[in-house]
Amino acid sequence: MYNLLVTARDGAWDDGFYEFDKSRFLEYTNEDIASALKELSSSHIENLKSYPSLFAYEGEDSDVRIGYIKSIKERGRNLLIEFEFQHDIEPIPFDQIKPIAPLLDIRSWEMNRTHWAIKDEDLFQRLRNKGILEAGRESIKTKQRRPTAEKSKNPKITTVQGFIGKVLSTKERSGNEVFYRGHSNKRKYKLEPSLFRKDVDGNYLYKDNEHILYRELLVSNSADFQSDVYTLDSLVRMQHYSLPTRLLDITSNPLIALYFACKSAADEEGEVIVFSTKRKGVKYFDSDVASCIANLARLPQSEKNKIMFDGDEFNEQPQIKRLLHFIREEKPFFEAAIIPDDLRKIICVKGKQSNDRISSQSGAFLLFGLDAVFDEEGTPEIKVSRITVSNKESILEELDLLNINESTVFPYIENSAKYVAEKFKFDNSIQPTAENSD
Repeated sequence: MYNLLVTARDGAWDDGFYEFDKSRFLEYTNEDIASALKELSSSHIENLKSYPSLFAYEGEDSDVRIGYIKSIKERGRNLLIEFEFQHDIEPIPFDQIKPIAPLLDIRSWEMNRTHWAIKDEDLFQRLRNKGILEAGRESIKTKQRRPTAEKSKNPKITTVQGFIGKVLSTKERSGNEVFYRGHSNKRKYKLEPSLFRKDVDGNYLYKDNEHILYRELLVSNSADFQSDVYTLDSLVRMQHYSLPTRLLDITSNPLIALYFACKSAADEEGEVIVFSTKRKGVKYFDSDVASCIANLARLPQSEKNKIMFDGDEFNEQPQIKRLLHFIREEKPFFEAAIIPDDLRKIICVKGKQSNDRISSQSGAFLLFGLDAVFDEEGTPEIKVSRITVSNKESILEELDLLNINESTVFPYIENSAKYVAEKFKFDNSIQPTAENSD
């Protein structure tokens, strides 16, 4: 195992410390490792500090250095690291690393993006085999351990009654709104929108083509979107049709979340995530902040990458002016004064109840700003707790008695037909009687 740390800022590795945006942490990292590290616990931090680190600059013209991370601290949306180089190992020209890049799991174009990846490769052994590093030059600080998901300390339920008891015991309701989300596999799924999902190798599946996805669905199904006033309205509809967006579904109905936690992955433990946020922090479909974030969907990734958040001329940047143009299409009187931090927020937003599915699922959304990452343990604005769910099949039967099933959660005739057919399918363990033989 080793850390690969890449930056575009000249001289960054001369300072002994560096801040990574959390959105860049675990990019180009295999999914099983990234999933294990979704909660950056103290034991995980100690693991990362034990791995040797390769410190590099974007491009392939600079030398790389080898060293270790000394400390990792969370600083809001950033991760602050302090590090030291192994001074008995000279800087290595990247030209020597490039021929064995695949063996080190350094991927195409990876050296062109600032990020922090965790690689499941033996850095020193690979360098020794290539003759880049002499045997015995490296120092091993502590025994390395591969990251694994830590044992959950969350309460566990096996019945609907037990679940309702846990929900009703939730505190801090005064002045707050509470929302829920169900995950069928608590080890696998993270609190991230479908747009930000990655493949098993840690590569983004959709993010770079967000603006194309948005336009293509509008082009091919324009009649379905004619009633939408705001870009957020269109994103909600696209989410409904399963297009990857920067929205994450949540619900005000805990039983709906429980249903989603149980409806698949029968052999895996699920979980219901409980979100608590101040009522005044909840936005609505016509929110200006929501318009700013939602219209990022229309901006090409190349332009999003150029947005600079430091300096006094934020709203004078060409890419921000283009974003303002999109916003003014839906809000003609919007002032040219976007607050920089608004674009990187995660906000709770209530969209219009524009279709039966949103209504039946008591739907709301978390809307993710530019490269936003939701802390799995919660944020200052949105507190998070979790309830582990097992005994799924029995819970689904209990939910059915409460009229929470596929027919009511997904209110379309094809789903109703599927539910009815399954419910009344012939079962040879039940013998017909005079009463039911008709």
